[in-house]
Amino acid sequence: MVRKSTNRKMMLGHKLKQSRRMPLLAMLRTHRRLSQNKFRREWRSKKIKKTD
Repeated sequence: MVRKSTNRKMMLGHKLKQSRRMPLLAMLRTHRRLSQNKFRREWRSKKIKKTD
């Protein structure tokens, strides 16, 4: 059984928050110039580099 270190767990939580969609209000405020989150990640294809 593998245990996550505190640093790794915090980093994974940070990446999880980053991977959310852009808020609709931000899209409306910028008249859709900003429409995508550049940090968005698909868990199957783009993996997180393992740093511990």
